[in-house]
Amino acid sequence: MNPMLHGYLELKLAWEMFQKAPDALSEPERIRVGDIARKQDRIELRILASAEAAQVAIPAATLRQRVDEIRGRYPSEDDLIRDLERIGLSEGELDKAVERDLRVEGVLEKVASAAEPVSAVDAEIYYRLHPEAFDRPEARRLRHILITFNGGNEKARAHKTLDGLRGLGSAEAFAKAALRHSQCPTAMDGGLLGVVKRKQLYPELEPAAFALALGAVSEVLESPIGLHILRCDEIFPSGLMPFEEVCPRIIERLADKRRQEAQRAWIKSLPAA
Repeated sequence: MNPMLHGYLELKLAWEMFQKAPDALSEPERIRVGDIARKQDRIELRILASAEAAQVAIPAATLRQRVDEIRGRYPSEDDLIRDLERIGLSEGELDKAVERDLRVEGVLEKVASAAEPVSAVDAEIYYRLHPEAFDRPEARRLRHILITFNGGNEKARAHKTLDGLRGLGSAEAFAKAALRHSQCPTAMDGGLLGVVKRKQLYPELEPAAFALALGAVSEVLESPIGLHILRCDEIFPSGLMPFEEVCPRIIERLADKRRQEAQRAWIKSLPAA
């Protein structure tokens, strides 16, 4: 394997797999990176020897952008240069290795673009065959007001304050009260907790939260961080998500799968390097 390419693949894979510079890898990580680098090099040699590779050219601006992304991973230029020296790469060799990498990506993108497009019919067939993948659990859009306390007297005052706010009818009134009284950062957003699923709240709050009717406000509840009241702004019942809602996601997923299958089949058809 070309030492320059080995150094670049080591640099690339260390960041992709472990989010580390090569010299920060542990011994098992370094062995893993080395094994994958050798396998990847063999595949890339076959890709670059193909007729399709001869049709791919890399614009200078694209090359510069990718090299700048690599530079941006390092605190300083000196850190980058030290890492390049350690793996035996000059800055000029880095440019050449990155250009090679981009050519490989360009060829694979060209191959993937020939994959058969995914239609809405394909997506609906997948939807009907895999209903379990689109079973949405019950969720609620909730707001809350939190008051913390130290000691029994403060707890009693907090309880009285919150109990007095339970009669607020509208979401707007509740939001204004949250901004005034709540000691949670969500106060700045009207106490909005967002869309909440089961097991995302404190266990002390969940039963009451998921028993609330639309627009209802809970009794005063205690959690490990203080006293709360909760308001239910919207209910999302459990059940099968509508096909129209998930169709774009299914098409994207199936298209990715077809692209990957087209790339694997094409690489498998290449002569050995």
